[in-house]
Amino acid sequence: MTTPPAVAGLSGGLGQVILATIASTAGFWAWMSIAPLQNIYATQMGLDQGRISLMLATPVLVGALGRIVTGALTDRFGGRIMFTVVLLASVPAVLLVALAGSINSYPLLLVAGFALGIAGTVFAVGIPFSSAWFSPARRGFANGIFGMGMIGTAVSAFATPRLAESIGYVQTHFVIAGTLVAVAILTWTFLRNSPEWKSSSQPLIPKVRGALSLAITWQMSFLYAIVFGGFVAFATYLPKYLTTLYGDVVDPVGAGTRTALFVAAAVIARPIGGVLADRFGPKVISLISLAGIVGTAYIVGQQPPEGVLTGATFLLMAAAMGLGMGAVFAWIGPLTPPDKVGAVSGVVAAAGGLGGYFPPLVMGATYQAETNSYALGLWLLVLVGAGALVVAGMLRDARSGGRGANADPSPSPTTSPSPSPSPSRQG
Repeated sequence: MTTPPAVAGLSGGLGQVILATIASTAGFWAWMSIAPLQNIYATQMGLDQGRISLMLATPVLVGALGRIVTGALTDRFGGRIMFTVVLLASVPAVLLVALAGSINSYPLLLVAGFALGIAGTVFAVGIPFSSAWFSPARRGFANGIFGMGMIGTAVSAFATPRLAESIGYVQTHFVIAGTLVAVAILTWTFLRNSPEWKSSSQPLIPKVRGALSLAITWQMSFLYAIVFGGFVAFATYLPKYLTTLYGDVVDPVGAGTRTALFVAAAVIARPIGGVLADRFGPKVISLISLAGIVGTAYIVGQQPPEGVLTGATFLLMAAAMGLGMGAVFAWIGPLTPPDKVGAVSGVVAAAGGLGGYFPPLVMGATYQAETNSYALGLWLLVLVGAGALVVAGMLRDARSGGRGANADPSPSPTTSPSPSPSPSRQG
């Protein structure tokens, strides 16, 4: 009897999620704007592998940790305010990157990269926002659509080096900053919170502590650190990887194009992963995803010659990661108390970002110059992915819209499903 009002109240949800996806795209473009121009920084500042890795990893670290705070604040202030704040707060960071590059200051570039991490927190805003617009049975789909905002990484990889070549380095960053401002105005004007969303007045620290007390938070954090962390790591480091191993046939622009294709494959696969998780359960899709990551990482670790095999392997790896991203967040919804969704999403998203922070550092540290090889770092990915495959296999499945068996038993009186509140479980 309660279904018709819920459906009517949530009409227009797809348009709102698409607008949130546009906001996420702008944020991801800014967040990943250093990586496509890394050759410029390396050449002009005389950077070695270690300093390049640190430069690439710094925005990822801040973007990861900041998601914990941003996710909790979204529970309190809602997506409309937080999207606008995050986008506008990222503008000074983009301009600081432009200044650092124009005066060839590596320390200032690190500071700018630290500030640029703010843009990466946009993801933690969109998960609770998008979830609240859809019924529990369709939240894998909703989060998958919003997750396509990762295409901003592809936009950055493809457009940033080309803009720098055509209009100049500083002007390119003006374009990125202007895009952030324009999209912030768009979200403030047209974005609205779901009628099912309710503001949470719980203080930030207890809210995060409450999220950390749930078993689902730690389980999904580990899995997301592999699927999303691996995606962020490759999206960040792939231009460097390709130009180092295949520099005789791949120039920086070509490396950017290949990176953009890698990102696009993950973006396309993410909503598919969400929809399949809604239908078959997130456990099955997560297992398929992790198996794909392990298999393709093994092939990449053999460092085949540049060509069709290498390209197809990276695309399959990206698709496997995209499926896993959609599945993991479909796993969260049925197992999380409604007032903790933003905090749990923020922690899990932070874990994913942290998963993307360490691999570039590891790749730089394990690079073997005498053999021009990253094999050791890729073998570590194989081992960690295999461990995640075992962990995922041990967890019980949970369908969107129903309470899973591996939910923390302690909050059961709060989270027991009932007809009236069920549409807002992730609000």
